[in-house]
Amino acid sequence: MTTDQITYIVFGALLTMALVFDLGLLSKKNKTITIRQALNQTFFWVGLAIGFFVFVWIEKGQVLAFEYISAYLMEWSLSIDNIFVFILIFSSFSVKSNYIPRVLLIGILMAIVFRVIFITVGVALVDQFHWILYLFGVFLVYTGYKMFVSNESEEFDPHDTKVYKWIIKVLPVVKHDGEGQFVITEKGKRFYTSLAVVVLMLAAIDLVFALDSIPAVMGISRNKMVIYTSNIFAVLGLRSLFFLLRGAVSKFDYLQQGIAVVLVFIGIKMLAEKWLEQWLDKQTMVMISLGVILVCIASSIFYSIFINKPGVPGDMKDDSVRKP
Repeated sequence: MTTDQITYIVFGALLTMALVFDLGLLSKKNKTITIRQALNQTFFWVGLAIGFFVFVWIEKGQVLAFEYISAYLMEWSLSIDNIFVFILIFSSFSVKSNYIPRVLLIGILMAIVFRVIFITVGVALVDQFHWILYLFGVFLVYTGYKMFVSNESEEFDPHDTKVYKWIIKVLPVVKHDGEGQFVITEKGKRFYTSLAVVVLMLAAIDLVFALDSIPAVMGISRNKMVIYTSNIFAVLGLRSLFFLLRGAVSKFDYLQQGIAVVLVFIGIKMLAEKWLEQWLDKQTMVMISLGVILVCIASSIFYSIFINKPGVPGDMKDDSVRKP
């Protein structure tokens, strides 16, 4: 058995046990998750991701381990951007608080399936056409620049998105939650409730955000195991992070700028990789990437805590977000 096979087996076993533990012991059906529970679950998922980092270091070596943790931190920070939109989706569809944990879980599990498909296609394309990496690099630089210079947040209305309009066009939908059901039968006909619509919206919106995050991860590492595992760990931790940060996420005014700098950096690194390899070895490049990610994300969060954006009172920040 190869080390890659062992790594995937360990990852799969950890994931299975973690989901059983999370759903069976840390979560209860149709129960509101408290801040304390969310904090415990966040520690649980982050601890699991760090434990896997240690395993990769032992099994695969230091360089790949740091590639993994860099990719995980990149995805984890970008997932905070998802939370802004998720909050508005739940609010827009008036989802009851006791239904949110189950709806969010199913939406995230669907998002993972979509991401695995997206990653598989992306990796296959890069393997076949290496020049696509340069397109990814240009895309990341452009996306990061637009994100950084954006001064005004565009109001996001879930009901006005193409995803929602497509859902109600192809599915028979009712406007109520069916008392917690996803599918109901009325007058002999099968209908999907607003909760089912929210699940599909969450998965689709996450895939939109993955258009930024997956190329960014591929700019950190080309290793398939690193790309898959960092994405899955970060997305699974998104559920607990949502409940932990939903009351404070609007205070991270400058996080977007921190993420933007990281995206630009990774994009430039992808474009200049051929020349950088002549001056820097693999380990040095990985450590530089990790350092940039840590400094930019941590600095933007701390700056957001102590400095308010001009014209935005500290306790009266609106709910507008960057439209995906």
